[in-house]
Amino acid sequence: TTRKILNLAPWKSTNCCITEIDKLKYEALKCYGENLDGDIVDKFSEMLLLDGCFVVEFIRECWKDEEKENNIIKLEWMKCQVCRDMVLLENQLPFFVLVILYRMTPLPNEENLLYMVRDTLLNTFPKVKFIPKSEIQGITKRFDHLLDVVHMFCRPSGEKVEQNMDANTQNQCCKISFCGNMSLQLAKEMPPHLKIWQCYHIPTARELFDTGVSFLKIGSVEENNEDKTSLFDITFEKGLMKIPCFTIDDTMETFMRNMIAFEQHTSKELYPYFSNYAHLMTQLIGSHRDVNFLRQNKIILKGMGDDKEVASIFKKLSDGVAIPDFYYIQECSKLIQHCEKPWSQKASLRHNYFQSPWAGASTVAAITLLVLTVIQTVLAFTGYVNK
Repeated sequence: TTRKILNLAPWKSTNCCITEIDKLKYEALKCYGENLDGDIVDKFSEMLLLDGCFVVEFIRECWKDEEKENNIIKLEWMKCQVCRDMVLLENQLPFFVLVILYRMTPLPNEENLLYMVRDTLLNTFPKVKFIPKSEIQGITKRFDHLLDVVHMFCRPSGEKVEQNMDANTQNQCCKISFCGNMSLQLAKEMPPHLKIWQCYHIPTARELFDTGVSFLKIGSVEENNEDKTSLFDITFEKGLMKIPCFTIDDTMETFMRNMIAFEQHTSKELYPYFSNYAHLMTQLIGSHRDVNFLRQNKIILKGMGDDKEVASIFKKLSDGVAIPDFYYIQECSKLIQHCEKPWSQKASLRHNYFQSPWAGASTVAAITLLVLTVIQTVLAFTGYVNK
């Protein structure tokens, strides 16, 4: 298989390629742990070449017209499996190595490598909308690895990528801009009695429904050029919570888990959208009943496992995850204020005790019985006193 992949590239010899990659060896070694085995270090250049060659050629083959034969992966399920493996944190190669291999093997009429990565992975992870190609053009930022690139692709639909900045300037500007906007808006919207930490914890989906909150599915998991909805576009306004629909399966769980791990352990300044999303969904999904409720509202579509398993997946995704700046703090602030209103509490009573004719009849019967019992007790007491 390795020889077949190498033959795909217009190189003069494998040794020539190893010589070129060997020049990057020590820079690439800095991207890994310090305690690498001696045999691994000796064969490091060859490993970079073979693994990097596979990744680059796989991306190329997936980018080509689907009607043409894929020389590496001939079955769709195998392609999905390879895409899953490519986003595993432990499988990452330094991205500059992939760029060098890509430039060493130019093909006519070929697009930018970032474009090709985007097109390869775009349909693999349902509802994770990537940024449009127009925003990718001109990006000069240096990426650590493929997972870093994919993270750059994934963001709320209203957020844009800063293109022509070095990494440090870009990260500082994004951080200052976000924190500044968040502070200004919170000062206007949050009541004095509501603390920021309270916004990190909200009622579950069922509990919110009991207080009169309605849930609306937005977007689609099917590929649709007109659908610009991102997975992160969760909003709450005037009693209506809008949540993009999504499918939970092995691929989605693996993708989310590795994205969160990258956000939590990277030394780079980047915004942890996936960690924030997992935290919010864990708040909404307290048990299998909440999963069932979201399924009924078409927000969670058919996927792996039963409702209890889906609830367990979200709980595990957010375990031990640090959320220093909560992206959904404004939406949660509005949710909490909504739940504190008197009519919301009345709605909760109505949902709990009058959600069906039988429940309403039982409630009325219980109240009537209580009133009659009180009357009987009072009459018995007054009769005893008169004697």
